[in-house]
Amino acid sequence: MSRDASRPDPESEVFAAVITPHRSLGRRGFVIVMAAFALLSTALSVPFYLMGAWPVVGFFGLDVLALWIAFRLNFAAARACEQVALSYVELLIRRIPHRGRPAEWRFNPRWVRLETETDEDFGMMRLAVAQRGERLDIAGALSPHERAEFAEAFGRALASAKAGPRTDG
Repeated sequence: MSRDASRPDPESEVFAAVITPHRSLGRRGFVIVMAAFALLSTALSVPFYLMGAWPVVGFFGLDVLALWIAFRLNFAAARACEQVALSYVELLIRRIPHRGRPAEWRFNPRWVRLETETDEDFGMMRLAVAQRGERLDIAGALSPHERAEFAEAFGRALASAKAGPRTDG
Protein backbone atom coordinates (compact mmCIF):
# COMPACT_ATOMS: atom_id res chain seq x y z
CA MET A 1 0.00 0.00 0.00
CA SER A 2 1.48 3.35 -0.96
CA ARG A 3 0.97 6.63 0.86
CA ASP A 4 -0.17 9.83 -0.77
CA ALA A 5 2.77 12.23 -0.44
CA SER A 6 0.45 15.26 -0.15
CA ARG A 7 -1.14 13.94 3.09
CA PRO A 8 0.77 14.45 6.34
CA ASP A 9 1.78 11.41 8.34
CA PRO A 10 -0.57 11.01 11.36
CA GLU A 11 2.32 9.61 13.39
CA SER A 12 4.56 12.62 12.76
CA GLU A 13 5.66 14.53 15.84
CA VAL A 14 3.66 17.65 16.66
CA PHE A 15 5.59 18.53 19.82
CA ALA A 16 8.69 17.20 21.56
CA ALA A 17 10.46 18.39 24.70
CA VAL A 18 13.10 17.12 27.08
CA ILE A 19 12.87 18.59 30.58
CA THR A 20 15.97 18.38 32.74
CA PRO A 21 16.57 19.68 36.26
CA HIS A 22 18.33 23.02 36.38
CA ARG A 23 21.90 23.04 37.63
CA SER A 24 23.54 26.42 38.08
CA LEU A 25 27.09 25.09 38.36
CA GLY A 26 28.69 23.60 35.27
CA ARG A 27 31.90 21.58 34.96
CA ARG A 28 34.14 24.66 34.81
CA GLY A 29 32.48 26.16 37.89
CA PHE A 30 32.87 22.84 39.71
CA VAL A 31 36.62 22.80 39.01
CA ILE A 32 36.98 26.41 40.18
CA VAL A 33 35.01 25.83 43.41
CA MET A 34 36.88 22.61 44.23
CA ALA A 35 40.30 24.17 43.51
CA ALA A 36 39.50 27.24 45.63
CA PHE A 37 38.18 25.08 48.49
CA ALA A 38 41.20 22.77 48.36
CA LEU A 39 43.61 25.74 48.35
CA LEU A 40 41.78 27.36 51.26
CA SER A 41 41.78 24.11 53.23
CA THR A 42 45.49 23.67 52.56
CA ALA A 43 46.28 27.24 53.60
CA LEU A 44 44.26 26.87 56.81
CA SER A 45 45.78 23.51 57.69
CA VAL A 46 49.45 24.63 57.40
CA PRO A 47 49.50 26.60 60.71
CA PHE A 48 48.00 23.62 62.54
CA TYR A 49 50.65 21.34 61.05
CA LEU A 50 53.43 23.74 62.06
CA MET A 51 52.07 23.87 65.64
CA GLY A 52 52.24 20.07 65.80
CA ALA A 53 48.51 19.46 65.47
CA TRP A 54 49.02 17.42 62.29
CA PRO A 55 45.75 15.36 62.65
CA VAL A 56 43.82 18.56 61.82
CA VAL A 57 45.25 18.39 58.28
CA GLY A 58 43.40 15.10 57.75
CA PHE A 59 40.10 16.65 58.82
CA PHE A 60 40.58 19.49 56.33
CA GLY A 61 41.19 16.80 53.69
CA LEU A 62 37.97 15.04 54.72
CA ASP A 63 36.09 18.32 54.20
CA VAL A 64 37.40 18.54 50.64
CA LEU A 65 36.46 14.89 50.03
CA ALA A 66 32.95 15.41 51.46
CA LEU A 67 32.37 18.43 49.20
CA TRP A 68 33.61 16.49 46.16
CA ILE A 69 31.24 13.57 46.95
CA ALA A 70 28.30 15.96 47.41
CA PHE A 71 28.95 17.54 44.00
CA ARG A 72 29.30 14.15 42.31
CA LEU A 73 25.94 13.03 43.74
CA ASN A 74 24.38 16.29 42.59
CA PHE A 75 25.75 15.87 39.06
CA ALA A 76 24.51 12.26 38.97
CA ALA A 77 21.00 13.42 39.91
CA ALA A 78 21.16 15.99 37.10
CA ARG A 79 21.12 13.18 34.52
CA ALA A 80 17.42 12.62 35.21
CA CYS A 81 15.00 13.92 32.59
CA GLU A 82 11.40 13.89 31.43
CA GLN A 83 10.59 13.46 27.75
CA VAL A 84 7.29 14.60 26.24
CA ALA A 85 6.49 13.54 22.68
CA LEU A 86 3.17 14.34 21.03
CA SER A 87 1.96 13.06 17.68
CA TYR A 88 -1.53 13.10 16.19
CA VAL A 89 -2.19 9.59 17.53
CA GLU A 90 -0.27 9.43 20.82
CA LEU A 91 1.10 11.42 23.72
CA LEU A 92 4.13 9.72 25.23
CA ILE A 93 5.60 10.86 28.53
CA ARG A 94 8.78 9.14 29.66
CA ARG A 95 10.57 9.79 32.94
CA ILE A 96 14.18 8.72 33.13
CA PRO A 97 15.53 8.86 36.70
CA HIS A 98 19.22 9.23 37.42
CA ARG A 99 19.12 5.64 38.64
CA GLY A 100 16.46 3.01 38.44
CA ARG A 101 14.07 2.10 35.68
CA PRO A 102 12.49 4.59 33.30
CA ALA A 103 8.69 4.91 33.41
CA GLU A 104 6.38 5.53 30.44
CA TRP A 105 2.81 6.74 30.11
CA ARG A 106 0.85 6.74 26.86
CA PHE A 107 -2.28 8.79 26.24
CA ASN A 108 -4.64 9.41 23.36
CA PRO A 109 -4.27 13.15 22.55
CA ARG A 110 -7.96 13.49 21.71
CA TRP A 111 -8.92 12.56 25.28
CA VAL A 112 -6.17 14.40 27.14
CA ARG A 113 -6.74 17.72 28.86
CA LEU A 114 -4.29 19.96 30.68
CA GLU A 115 -4.90 20.82 34.33
CA THR A 116 -3.04 23.65 36.03
CA GLU A 117 -2.76 24.97 39.54
CA THR A 118 -1.66 28.58 39.81
CA ASP A 119 -0.74 30.68 42.83
CA GLU A 120 -1.13 34.44 42.36
CA ASP A 121 2.16 35.12 44.13
CA PHE A 122 4.33 32.33 42.72
CA GLY A 123 2.80 31.49 39.33
CA MET A 124 2.00 28.06 37.92
CA MET A 125 2.71 25.57 40.68
CA ARG A 126 1.42 22.43 38.95
CA LEU A 127 0.81 21.16 35.45
CA ALA A 128 -0.81 17.81 34.78
CA VAL A 129 -2.24 15.84 31.90
CA ALA A 130 -5.52 14.11 32.68
CA GLN A 131 -7.48 11.45 30.83
CA ARG A 132 -10.48 9.51 32.12
CA GLY A 133 -9.64 9.80 35.82
CA GLU A 134 -5.91 9.23 35.31
CA ARG A 135 -3.75 12.23 36.15
CA LEU A 136 -0.02 12.70 35.68
CA ASP A 137 1.99 15.71 36.84
CA ILE A 138 4.53 16.90 34.28
CA ALA A 139 7.25 19.55 34.07
CA GLY A 140 7.95 19.39 37.79
CA ALA A 141 11.62 20.28 37.27
CA LEU A 142 10.73 23.66 35.74
CA SER A 143 10.33 26.93 37.60
CA PRO A 144 6.76 28.32 37.77
CA HIS A 145 7.50 30.82 34.97
CA GLU A 146 9.09 28.15 32.74
CA ARG A 147 6.21 25.77 33.54
CA ALA A 148 3.70 28.40 32.36
CA GLU A 149 5.63 28.89 29.11
CA PHE A 150 5.81 25.13 28.61
CA ALA A 151 2.07 24.78 29.32
CA GLU A 152 1.24 27.44 26.74
CA ALA A 153 3.37 25.84 24.00
CA PHE A 154 2.23 22.32 24.89
CA GLY A 155 -1.42 23.45 25.01
CA ARG A 156 -1.17 24.87 21.47
CA ALA A 157 0.45 21.65 20.23
CA LEU A 158 -2.22 19.54 21.96
CA ALA A 159 -4.98 21.58 20.30
CA SER A 160 -3.24 21.06 16.96
CA ALA A 161 -2.97 17.31 17.56
CA LYS A 162 -6.66 17.12 18.50
CA ALA A 163 -7.59 18.91 15.28
CA GLY A 164 -5.68 16.28 13.30
CA PRO A 165 -3.27 16.51 10.41
CA ARG A 166 -4.03 19.24 7.90
CA THR A 167 -4.09 18.62 4.21
CA ASP A 168 -3.37 21.39 1.73
CA GLY A 169 -5.53 20.26 -1.08
